[in-house]
Amino acid sequence: MDKFSDYPTSLTAPARDAAAVTPDDATDLPVLPRAIYIGQTGDVSARLAGGQSVVFENVQGGSLLPARAVGINATGTTATGIVALW
Repeated sequence: MDKFSDYPTSLTAPARDAAAVTPDDATDLPVLPRAIYIGQTGDVSARLAGGQSVVFENVQGGSLLPARAVGINATGTTATGIVALW
């Protein structure tokens, strides 16, 4: 039973869906996520919804990046086990 099914989904609410991310320098993610989960420690090169590109250095495995990334670049990304949450 989901007691919260009638509540609206907001950026501060827990994610309802997720998908594994394959880093790619040109292809955008199919859905704009609210956060990115990092499975294994490394750098994450992201293209953000605001148009900026940034490298998050040494992101620890098991952590969440509260970033709305339109894409994760293969070039510059060494972290693995990346999952988009929305």
